[in-house]
Amino acid sequence: MTTYPRKALLLGLSAATAATGLAVTTAAPAAARSGAAAPALTWHPCAKPGGPATQECAELPVPLDYADPGGRQITVAVSRIPGERPRARRGSLIVIPGGPGGSGVQRLAQKGAALQRELGGAYDLVALDPRGVGGSTTASCELAPEDRYLTSLRSWPGPDGEITENAARSRRTAEACARSGGPVLRSFTTANQARDIDRFREALGERKLSAWGVSYGAYVGAVYAQKFPRRTDRWVLDSSGDPDPQRVARGWLANMAQGAEDRFPDFAAWAAHPDRDRDGLRLAATPQEVEPLVLALAASLDRAPRESTTPGLPLTGNGLRQSLQNALYSDSAFASFARLVKAAQDPAVAPALPPELAQPFSNEDAALMVGVICNDVAWPRTPMAEYQRAVDADRTRHPLTAGLPVNVLPCSFWKTGPAEQPTRITDEGPSDILMIQSRRDPATPYSGALKMREALGGRARLVTVEQGGHGVYLGNGNACGDRTVTAFLTTGERPAHDAYCAD
Repeated sequence: MTTYPRKALLLGLSAATAATGLAVTTAAPAAARSGAAAPALTWHPCAKPGGPATQECAELPVPLDYADPGGRQITVAVSRIPGERPRARRGSLIVIPGGPGGSGVQRLAQKGAALQRELGGAYDLVALDPRGVGGSTTASCELAPEDRYLTSLRSWPGPDGEITENAARSRRTAEACARSGGPVLRSFTTANQARDIDRFREALGERKLSAWGVSYGAYVGAVYAQKFPRRTDRWVLDSSGDPDPQRVARGWLANMAQGAEDRFPDFAAWAAHPDRDRDGLRLAATPQEVEPLVLALAASLDRAPRESTTPGLPLTGNGLRQSLQNALYSDSAFASFARLVKAAQDPAVAPALPPELAQPFSNEDAALMVGVICNDVAWPRTPMAEYQRAVDADRTRHPLTAGLPVNVLPCSFWKTGPAEQPTRITDEGPSDILMIQSRRDPATPYSGALKMREALGGRARLVTVEQGGHGVYLGNGNACGDRTVTAFLTTGERPAHDAYCAD
């Protein structure tokens, strides 16, 4: 999820200047809330493959603990793409990535050119890698490789729904993080990410920020707007989850079961369409036959995993289920999942695992993935028998997710409680927020976004897009949604009431 800043003292740095390799320092007159002057940023060129040539990077020192601002400092990697029209400059817009675990620096490289086109170069585009991510200070739980695969970190139940192995893995992960993560890992929280964004705003010399936050980044954006309401300019929350402060990530995970059910019919219609005959990817004659086919294939892989093209790593039922969850994020991923299904059905073919399943995450990425969700809120110490009953019931109600959304995670064995209570999102603050949401979102379902809309009250307007997928603006090809967000960011025009986009 995402956020934006506003006015750098060095305006309109040209591509030619960036190409010289000379460091450029932005002074920051604003004082930090701690009373210490915000640090200067020393920018250097850091263009990414396929990204804008003018992208620059710097390092921002931030307090490990904002309650002790003069104590230990850690580093947050920050980036910007200077606006191309300094005379028309609106300010800075911060791109807040999803996750937890997304890199703002990489996201800026991926979306920078599209944002420049849409926004006419009137913003400096900026982003940061949250603490724990990419070029920022990281931590490690020193987990064994087998505990760092996506299908392990996601706590998919075993065949027939048993959770014994999940419980054991979750306990040893929590114990390893307690041994090795230290205070850096404990500092990985949404509240600290919001504070780091405000520290970045000060270093940029901005009075206010604009923002585009997507997925978890939308939640970060909402928390920032709650904590620093007078520092927000034009604020976009794209693909929001339920902000319930009693549950936070636990609620988001549970809601994914319904999200998958909402979204799957889009894939089923695609996979049964006669056009799929042309590329050999038609899975069934009718959409109604696709779900039973996928569920039966997953069950057969539970019983007999298939040797894949990755030595020593077979395609399992949970591997297929996780690949489906990933594919539901975007129509553009449907074909790759259909190919995986076709390969798994053919005894003469070794399926190729999707890249996200073919190797373990790094220790640093794994620590971040569990750290934020376990640090933000206290998870209940539920007896394992209750977890098993919840998994059994959820598998029946939502077979596509097979009990994953309610299964045990390391958070249930976490050794430290939250340093502070989660932020309660309210309607107190300026009315400068635009929400945009797919009707059929597999990760942050529409029902959860309505809870965010309710919490924000008169501060927000909601644009509902009648399509499926996760991440709407400049992501899933909805022209009406893109126009509405672009108009808000460039002119300040926002629908007078909640609105609807059909195309």
